[in-house]
Amino acid sequence: MSAETAVLLMAYGTPNAIDEVEQYYINVRGGRMPTPEQVENLSARYRAVGGHTPLTTLTKSVTDQLQAQLDAEFPDQYQVYFGMKYWHPLIPDVVKQIHADGISKVIGLALAPHYSKISIGGYQKQVDRANEEFNTNIELQMINSWQEQPKFRNLIASRISEALALFPADVRDQVTVLFSAHSLPQRVLAWGDPYPEELLGSAKGIAEMLELHDWRFTYQSQGETGEPWLGPDVLDTLAELAAEGKKYVLQVPFGFVCDHLEILYDIDIEGKHKANELGLQLERIRLLNDDPAFVDLLKTVVTGQ
Repeated sequence: MSAETAVLLMAYGTPNAIDEVEQYYINVRGGRMPTPEQVENLSARYRAVGGHTPLTTLTKSVTDQLQAQLDAEFPDQYQVYFGMKYWHPLIPDVVKQIHADGISKVIGLALAPHYSKISIGGYQKQVDRANEEFNTNIELQMINSWQEQPKFRNLIASRISEALALFPADVRDQVTVLFSAHSLPQRVLAWGDPYPEELLGSAKGIAEMLELHDWRFTYQSQGETGEPWLGPDVLDTLAELAAEGKKYVLQVPFGFVCDHLEILYDIDIEGKHKANELGLQLERIRLLNDDPAFVDLLKTVVTGQ
């Protein structure tokens, strides 16, 4: 292996089949067994979207494209890997592989634009623990946040402009643009976590680029942990918009980059069902997924060029 530096792309992970859901859920819960009801609830969501999501396939596609783009500009300098927090290929296994390939310098990049100690910090912890457990002597340079990258904001802005065409031309000026991101436990506020501030700043910047006159920010996909989570929740926000007399909503899940359960179920099924009940037309932007322009953005994040 001749590369000087490894690039480790990291994502949440997803089971590839229904019979993997229980073990995946155990991993998410840090080894604690979920109840049969919890497993069935999650399994039902996966069944509703076809039994699995394309997260792993799309992440591999991004990895392969990023490798090709880096090779074209920086031959033999970078080797790109990907690892998942809660499903295979697991991050610790990939760290071992990087070490076996003879690379000690690693750029860590989570496929999530906004920083939180729980989310992005959790990825770094997995690398650090693997480094210690396997004595791999990996030197990690973690990229904590890339939401301020102009290419990111331009991509989301272009997706919004594209998605507005899903509404009749004569009502597009009546569409409420609803930025959303994954909720986190409220305890992050006590830590002074920058997550809420980064999200609001990012949404405001994109809204100003497009001169949006009616936009909101909301959270989605909160967990079932029994503790308070950051709000407002998107389902409540939809109800508020309907009560205000709004009819058209474009959801912009800019806290996510890839189609997975939080998009394909939480928005496309649960969100649209709620919107229909409320008399709203709810549409959403296309996710960045493995768009070559998104890969180009990641190349800029990795290289600074």
